[in-house]
Order: sequence, then structure tokens, then C-alpha cells
Amino acid sequence: MAQANAHPPQPASSAPPPPAPESEVPGPRASRLIQVFDQALARTLRANSYANFASCFPTPARHVPASLENVWRQLNAKLEESAKTEFEEIVEERQAVQHLNELDLLVGDARARREAEGDGAEPEKAPHTLGAEELYNAHLTPYLEEAQSTLNSKLEATAAENGELAQTVQAQRLEIESLLAHLESVVGDIEDAAKAATQFSEENHLREDTLQMDEEVNAQPGI
Repeated sequence: MAQANAHPPQPASSAPPPPAPESEVPGPRASRLIQVFDQALARTLRANSYANFASCFPTPARHVPASLENVWRQLNAKLEESAKTEFEEIVEERQAVQHLNELDLLVGDARARREAEGDGAEPEKAPHTLGAEELYNAHLTPYLEEAQSTLNSKLEATAAENGELAQTVQAQRLEIESLLAHLESVVGDIEDAAKAATQFSEENHLREDTLQMDEEVNAQPGI
């Protein structure tokens, strides 16, 4: 009789791999999807080992281990078959293979066009291959560009305001020059009026002196 804590060999998968769709052969991405599913299913089946299964049923494991092992094998086979069937139905319903193949074609076409253009652009690096400085610059660059754009806008606005102020100052300077010219003209007129008034005053004093002399002469006797 087999011992309860025996570890029988893992059952080999009896179900064949998912058949390829009739109209589409899985491309790189579709093949990778199927591979990931197969790997996940295999890990799940390995986690459901006979030791783990038997620990849940200690009495049958002690008395009828062969029957319990048979049940375990049937359960794992049914689980594997059901999982694969459901996966195939989802893939077919969503047309996953067809869409992933279309994506492969688009990516391949884009790469071919980029190589044909010969733009010399460096290929993009995967994020996990970037260094600390490159990651720092990648995170900081958008903020710096936004700050630079804001600063440029403010500088342009300030330059426009300075231009308007310069025009205002120039207009005020011209107005001051015009006022000064008018003031000089007024000062000239005042000076001319002062000269005329002084000349009139001198002539008036001369006339008064002449009259006074005439009066004195006439006042002398015998004249």
C-alpha cells in the first residue's frame, strides 16, 4: 500500500496545445499570449500537487491512497481541459489572434518605414535600461519646458509693455520740447515788451526834461 506522504510523479498533460485558428496562424504576439497562458496553467497545476491535495483529505489518504490519487489525477485533468477550452473560446470570441497579428503588421510596417526614411533617429530605450540621470531628466524635462514656456510668455508680455512705455515716454518728451519752445517764444515776447517799455520811459523822461528847461527859460526876466 502506498504511503500517504508519497509524492507520485506529476501527471503529464493529456490535452494537446490549443490548435491554431483555421484562418489565422498565431504571430509573435499571439504566440506569446498562448505561451503565457500555458505557463500560468502549468504553475497552477503544479501548485495543486498530490501532497497538497492529500493533506485536505487525511482519512482517504491513509486508507485508500490509490483511489485518492486517481481522483486527484482526474481533477487536474478536468481543470486543465476546462481552462484550455475556456481560453480558446475567449480567444476565438475576441478574435485575439487576428487583432494581435494586425498589430504585428502595423508595428512591422512602422519599423520598415522608419528604416526606409533613414531619419537617423536613435531607437527608443526601454525604461529599465535608463540610468539615474536619464530618468531624472525624463521626469524633469516636461516641467522645465512648461516653466520655460510660461517664462517666455511673461517676457513677451513685458517686452510689449516696455514698447508701449517707450512710445509714451517719447510722446511726452516731444510734448515737453514743444512746451519749452513755446515758453521760449513767450519769454522772447516779454523781453521785447520790457525793452519797449524801457525805451518809452527814457523818451518820456527826455520830453519832461525839455519841457522843464523851456519853462525855466521862459521864467527868466528880459527873455
